Amino acid sequence: MVDFTVQQLISEAKKEIVEIDVLKVAKILQDGSQLIVDVREPAEYSAGHIDGAINVPRGVLEFKTDSTNLGGIPSLYDKSAEIILYCKSGARSALAAQSLKVLGFKAVSSMTGGFVAWESASLPIVAG
Repeated sequence: MVDFTVQQLISEAKKEIVEIDVLKVAKILQDGSQLIVDVREPAEYSAGHIDGAINVPRGVLEFKTDSTNLGGIPSLYDKSAEIILYCKSGARSALAAQSLKVLGFKAVSSMTGGFVAWESASLPIVAG
């Protein structure tokens, strides 16, 4: 087994997933058919998030996609659903996208640059 640094692990994950830039995500979200998932911690989400995003922290995401889990989230059961993931910088969401891909999700992507890039582009956020 090869030892990786965290940055190498993220880099390898990004080779296996689809990344979408924030402007494209903003355009996609206008039609309302995409599921957007904020994989940051609840305090980060409460401080500000993308309108319509559901908060599923990275540490429990895989469990929430399992329909046999009591705490599962039904909107995450459909492995063919188009799902966009984001975090603060795009690292956790890349790892989350890779993990969902391994679980059989067909249309999952990670938002490049994460919430920092979203804010930098002056796109709308919701607090609370």
